[in-house]
Amino acid sequence: MDAHDRKARRAKLTLIGLGTLVGAALVGGGVTAFLVLGGDDEAKSGSDKPSASATPSPSASADKGLWNKKMTPAKGQKVKLEVPTGQKNGLSTGFPRTAFGAISAAVYFHEEYAWLDDQRAREQLEVITSPDATGYIDEQISEVRKLREGAGLPPSGGAPANLTVTTTVEAVRAKSILAPDVARGDVVHVWLSFDRYATGPEGGADDNPIKGDTSDLVLKWQNGGWKLTNEAKYLSKRTNPVAYDPNSPYAWQDGWWQVRHAD
Repeated sequence: MDAHDRKARRAKLTLIGLGTLVGAALVGGGVTAFLVLGGDDEAKSGSDKPSASATPSPSASADKGLWNKKMTPAKGQKVKLEVPTGQKNGLSTGFPRTAFGAISAAVYFHEEYAWLDDQRAREQLEVITSPDATGYIDEQISEVRKLREGAGLPPSGGAPANLTVTTTVEAVRAKSILAPDVARGDVVHVWLSFDRYATGPEGGADDNPIKGDTSDLVLKWQNGGWKLTNEAKYLSKRTNPVAYDPNSPYAWQDGWWQVRHAD
């Protein structure tokens, strides 16, 4: 095994061990006021991580059709992603000005993001980041560089040619943010539950993939597209989702929907 192969293997193993860092790299926090996919108008304050012990009250959503003691994300309708109409800097673009458009933009971004390539990541972030998100791009590039260093790579550069990192979003929980400066539905907070695995030069299945990690993004409609933002006025109120479990009725009631990728 030459030095490049050893470096790729180390990057793979370290990536798996840095699930917390990767999952947190793009957490933006967020404000929620009503469920995009049917539900609650009341924002709940909390930290920016899901709570495994949080148990919502069934009566809170009973009148809105979300609560069903037997319904779970695995049994419920899946979110069908909108098809992007464009590509720029390795990132899908052109999602509609709808709740599903915001969800689709978040999912595509999270799956296409260059987690180990700070230069490509910056190019992607420049496409999807709001001009109002002061310092956001630099913060995210800093996280990519930390991840690279943890994987034994130089702080800046491309991903090793023989290392492939694949991210798949399994489920989403989306809420729209109510704010006086934007139209209803034009700012959306999206939680994502995802798996991530790496393959090295020999291919084959990842023996220790990241499974069921979570991250969240805040997107607003601006300049004809969905943009990531970190504006304090949207981050001052937070909501904690119930921990995603495909077989949990509480996860379904809380607004977790499985993602249906292209057939």
